[in-house]
Formats: sequence, C-alpha cells, structure tokens
Amino acid sequence: MLYKKNIPAWERVLRVIAGAMMIAAGLYWLPGQMAGYAIAAMGAMAAMTGFIGFCPMCSIAGRRLLLRK
Repeated sequence: MLYKKNIPAWERVLRVIAGAMMIAAGLYWLPGQMAGYAIAAMGAMAAMTGFIGFCPMCSIAGRRLLLRK
C-alpha cells in the first residue's frame, strides 16, 4: 500500500457528501463558467479523498488516524 489512511470513517462520509454537493452546485448554478468548473473540481477532489481515505494535506500537517483498541 502506498499510503496509510488518515481520515476517520465519519469524515470520509461527510467528504463524499460535501464533494457531491459541490459538484452539483458548481455545474448547476454556474454552468459553463470557469468558477463553476473550479467548484466542481474541488468537489471531485473532496469526494476522492473521502473514497480513498487519504488526504495529502492532512498528511503534510501531520494528521494521523487514531486506532482505538
């Protein structure tokens, strides 16, 4: 595995939902405009980090996933 997950399950769900909402908002409210495409791209990145479970920016900040035993 090339990465270690650093996002908890509850945050992953929120990122996927928020990402889908950003994609829909960017393409619905600003169709054909560069700002709409930028919002949709940011939403796609948020959803992708939710699906994968790894966020590069959280990794740079030193965030680790705490595993309870």
